[in-house]
Amino acid sequence: MNGNASIAARAQAVLTPNYRQAPVALVRGQGSRVWDADGKEYLDLICGIAVNALGHCHPAAVRALEEQGRALWHVSNLFYTPRAVELAEELVHGSFARRVFFCNSGAEANEAMLKLARKVHADAGHPERNEIVACVNSFHGRTLFALTVTGQEKYHHGFEPLVPSVRHVPFGDLAALEQALGPHTAAFVVEPIQAEAGVLPSPDGYLAEARRLVHAAGALFCLDEVQTGMGRTGKLWAHEWEGVTPDIMSSAKALANGFPMGAMLATEEVGMHLTPGSHASTFGGTALASAVALATLREIRAVLPAAGKVAERLRAGLSAIPGGRVVGVRGRGMLLGVMVRGVKAGDVVVAARERGLLVNAIGDDVIRLAPALVLTEAEADQGVALLASAISAAPAIA
Repeated sequence: MNGNASIAARAQAVLTPNYRQAPVALVRGQGSRVWDADGKEYLDLICGIAVNALGHCHPAAVRALEEQGRALWHVSNLFYTPRAVELAEELVHGSFARRVFFCNSGAEANEAMLKLARKVHADAGHPERNEIVACVNSFHGRTLFALTVTGQEKYHHGFEPLVPSVRHVPFGDLAALEQALGPHTAAFVVEPIQAEAGVLPSPDGYLAEARRLVHAAGALFCLDEVQTGMGRTGKLWAHEWEGVTPDIMSSAKALANGFPMGAMLATEEVGMHLTPGSHASTFGGTALASAVALATLREIRAVLPAAGKVAERLRAGLSAIPGGRVVGVRGRGMLLGVMVRGVKAGDVVVAARERGLLVNAIGDDVIRLAPALVLTEAEADQGVALLASAISAAPAIA
């Protein structure tokens, strides 16, 4: 097999250059570990950016994939498939939702959520209620509507004109939110934790009060749980920590542990507005994807208690890294941001990779960790030690 350098060179000759990829080609994974084309082993504490919640090649997911792969893959949405129905029932069970729409990614789930928010008001005879309010520094995906709602201008450049009637308010600022809401507001869309902005948790009580303000204004309260859902923060959905429920919620990433899968969940009243012909996804809810997602969801529910204890150990270890370059750890559960000073986060990521640890940088001063929920205590300790070494080895900056 060709090594890292050869595969990287071949990739650069044929792929579009829209990713900043490390000169590493990963060829195998098991649990929290992956191996590259040169045979080097890594402890993976980013796991596909919060995707492989059960680690790589988890037996339950592999078994579901193999069994369904021998039975039925795809038949289009002209027909029902048992696996998709079972998955929807599992998602509805114990959650706020009563209706589920399946797609392939977080961006698609958010696109469906945004379209549905507008349609609810149009169906009620108020098409003028089409404005979406979102947060500065948010990230909701790369489709044009989701990109417009994303509150980071750097992602907008070159794609203008964007979708009209979208405005942004500071994250966590209830006064600004209240002022932005009005007779034209369709929905407020927010992440419980702004993961792509540096793992910024919403302030205590913010989601509950935001929901009250939004409903008082006659709008819909929508949560983007693409990255924070599926057990990532220690509960199945991050909004459970605050005891709030949305009208619509998006999910993806860990939903099928790496197999492409997204979902939009809604209340009965709201979800029923996605009427025949109003929205669709060719590959949404295929038998194959649904089988893997169903196995993943059930396994995540089972491992959450143990994962919470390991997450606490990991956070404590990261907070205790000596040397003065770690100035704090924020986030929740297995979604953590390590704040550094005196070094660039990107340099730490390179030094960590050299030592056999995979993490990623958000800006210059935050290192993000999103380990598998099956991470062991020994692996958590190893990750802390490797990151501490990388932070110490990274070149100092003024």
